[in-house]
Amino acid sequence: MNEIVNAINGVIWSPALIYLCLGVGLYFSLRSRFLQLRHMKEMVRLMFRGKGNDAGVSSFQALSMTLAGRVGTGNIAGVATAITFGGPGALFWMWMVAFLGASSAFVESTLGQVYKEKINGEYRGGPAFYIEKGLGMKWYAWTFAIATIFACGVLLPGVQANSIGSSLQTAFDIDPNVTAAGLALLLGFIIFGGVKRIANFASTVVPFMALGYIIVACVIIALNIGQLPGVILLIWKSAFGMEAGFGAILGLAIMWGVKRGVYSNEAAQGTGPHASSAAAVSHPAKQGLVQAFSVYIDTLFVCSATGFMLLITGLYNVQGPDGAAIYTGIAGIAAGPGYVQTAMESMMPGFGNYFVAIALFFFAFTTIVAYYYIAETNIAFVNRKINRPWLTFLLKVALMAATVYGTVKTADLAWGLGDIGVGLMAWLNIGAILMLQKPAFACLKDYEAQLAQGVDPVFHPEKLGIKNADYWIDNRAEVNLMREQTGHPFEADPDTVK
Repeated sequence: MNEIVNAINGVIWSPALIYLCLGVGLYFSLRSRFLQLRHMKEMVRLMFRGKGNDAGVSSFQALSMTLAGRVGTGNIAGVATAITFGGPGALFWMWMVAFLGASSAFVESTLGQVYKEKINGEYRGGPAFYIEKGLGMKWYAWTFAIATIFACGVLLPGVQANSIGSSLQTAFDIDPNVTAAGLALLLGFIIFGGVKRIANFASTVVPFMALGYIIVACVIIALNIGQLPGVILLIWKSAFGMEAGFGAILGLAIMWGVKRGVYSNEAAQGTGPHASSAAAVSHPAKQGLVQAFSVYIDTLFVCSATGFMLLITGLYNVQGPDGAAIYTGIAGIAAGPGYVQTAMESMMPGFGNYFVAIALFFFAFTTIVAYYYIAETNIAFVNRKINRPWLTFLLKVALMAATVYGTVKTADLAWGLGDIGVGLMAWLNIGAILMLQKPAFACLKDYEAQLAQGVDPVFHPEKLGIKNADYWIDNRAEVNLMREQTGHPFEADPDTVK
């Protein structure tokens, strides 16, 4: 089974996808004049403005739902595997794909808002919606929807569940079978409660868990601050093949950095627009900017905390493409959460091991919940035409089964299946946002123009020549109410509109 999975990944994750992720991010960054830098202050301001309504959630809740998907095992186990197979330089390429990917996240999330719909009283949107309505390619939209239901409902949950089972066994000696049963029960309680329960759960748990993890990691880094300059230099030199020990794996540093970076922050993968489309905002660019900032939180903060901690303590391994050891700092432990648990335990005896296990449980569990929401949204898309309500129930059962299966299976198989899911979605979504970028940048230009006038922006698609953005025309009164709820007086930041 592992051989088949690895062969499929060899095709999906060819160098073409690696460089496509970087190239698209660079292109969108140049076209937007690096909005991820120009609008930094606006991103932070927008996170805490606006309110939810009966159909949608607030910008902060939508951000939390997105972070629930982004901040997961990729931030702990993913960083460990990236360093194992790509060397310390892989961390640099994770940063790079995050910085450039912020612009891709803006484009896809803005498009999700432009073409969203209200289905059964709830906002729904995502790549399947904007492919169908923006490109008029129904077959393409259905292909993405089916691939995403399969990826998020079957392939990806196992990665998160496997890390939970592994870390709890390491820290508390809990049998993975017991963990699997507990996860299934807890997951069922959350996903049978609907989007509001998912949003409330995410907005409560995600900020707490991310902040707590970053604080503890920063304490460890502060205690070893003298080593930090050397670690940063090691990352830089390894990223460009200038470090003698890791020069032979330069290509792997780029590949694994981008691969795990995309898995971690999900920029251009197509998952982020699902949660961003659920936000109640008066202009699509608002949530696009908020979602761009979520990439920074995920990779530049959480992943960096993990990477610095591993490299400062030296408790990591690096192996070449032939499997031969290049550097061994933690013998006898497979690449994954065990690295981080050992590193933190070495610095905080009696606390670190347990803390990582608990943090990883919350990180990974909220990601599984987010996967369910994404898959459910695509079932809602499909059911607009075929109306098979039982598909939602089937998804819930399948996701719970995949979670149980992933908890007790090997990590290699779980990660391999997860990589297939991420890769399929990335290929399909990147093609879509490249073809449909014009409406997203029209929204950005319109948003900046309204900011310059000192007003809180409201979206009028007909004025921008954007067709099939039916929600914004049919629900004009609702959109105007959202504008009033953002709070006045409104003050534009002149630095954001230069």
